[in-house]
Amino acid sequence: MIKPVVLFLSLLSACGIALADPGYYVVTAYDNEGQRTVDLRYWTVKSAGSPATLWPEIGLGFGVTSRWYTELYASFIGTMSTAFKKDTFNWQNEYLLTQGQYPIDVAVHAALIKGAQADDGYALEYGPVLQTDIGRTQLNANVFFEHSYGGYASGHTQMKYQWQAEYRWKPMLHFGLQGFGELGDWNHWSTRDQQSHRTGPAIFGSLPVGGGQSILYQAALLKGSTYGENATMFSMRIQYAF
Repeated sequence: MIKPVVLFLSLLSACGIALADPGYYVVTAYDNEGQRTVDLRYWTVKSAGSPATLWPEIGLGFGVTSRWYTELYASFIGTMSTAFKKDTFNWQNEYLLTQGQYPIDVAVHAALIKGAQADDGYALEYGPVLQTDIGRTQLNANVFFEHSYGGYASGHTQMKYQWQAEYRWKPMLHFGLQGFGELGDWNHWSTRDQQSHRTGPAIFGSLPVGGGQSILYQAALLKGSTYGENATMFSMRIQYAF
């Protein structure tokens, strides 16, 4: 019997960006003017008795100003036993509205997503990014909306959230918790058993390599539900900043 999450992921890979992907990376607000990054991302989702679905991603980012960060990246999808194929092309942007003058920093997130196949639709993801510090702990909370154009979910606007608590112990090692979820249409949430909610521990760090360059890393192991099916997710991100 095919697990519901496997059926969903099969539809997702076939239809490009018809619905919000079940994994993500927490968007944070920061000033990195002039910094360029080579961004390598990798995440997986696995339910009991089913092979893990894998999403490797690669991108290039740039801090255009002290307020605006932009990145172009490509996403691929596959499993350990099947060939990988192009999934989406993405243009992601964050724009800082505040820069420390208030207790909570606010940014705007916007991403244009295009399915890799010629007949795939587009999606526009957007929403507020909130960030504050309490001592050495950085707290983030984001609510995003994803509106689809084309494909079988055309015209739908999905609502999702993400949060993070990060304790900055040492530059090479921070640790904390992350949480993600998808709720369904923004004005008509899915039933609880069809929503996605997952959380788990995460580690972060920065490794200087000289000449003002550094390696930034993060990884998280999340457990919970993915569209009503119990699943385990792993995400990893490595950035070479120069």
